[in-house]
Amino acid sequence: MSNQRIQTPCVGLCSTVYGDLVCRGCKRFHQEVVNWNAYRDEEKRAVWRRLETLLAQVMAAKVDVFDADLLRRQLESRQIRFVAEQSPYCWAYQLIARGSRVIQQIEAYGVVVLPEFRQWSLPQLRDAIDREFFLLSEAHYERYMAPRFLAPRADRFA
Repeated sequence: MSNQRIQTPCVGLCSTVYGDLVCRGCKRFHQEVVNWNAYRDEEKRAVWRRLETLLAQVMAAKVDVFDADLLRRQLESRQIRFVAEQSPYCWAYQLIARGSRVIQQIEAYGVVVLPEFRQWSLPQLRDAIDREFFLLSEAHYERYMAPRFLAPRADRFA
């Protein structure tokens, strides 16, 4: 595996160029994608933390990482890039995102799918996780970045 540190959340599937306010690939907000290289380290860390929190929340509702050390070793041996400082649930996402079509027994990676999702194929699970992660990112954007409820409305004071 490359020892090169992952510098950006970009996954090469940007949808902000098509007008999306939240990228369907990396789940960053449009202005974060556009301004990423100008961000200070603490701004980048804040974005990384938000993405990690949302993704870990989605993953913990679908899988259990029962052996983080095994998962890490498996990712490294298969040269699947991951951010070592992030939650093992984010590592599990990288595993499923990159290997959903070839993994036969996910338990061999230190991860087990929760009972309510065991009938799903890994590609189906990957797609569901990605959709939910995107929806949470959109909701976060709507709630905290573009709060319409704070904007003054003409009819409020009429």
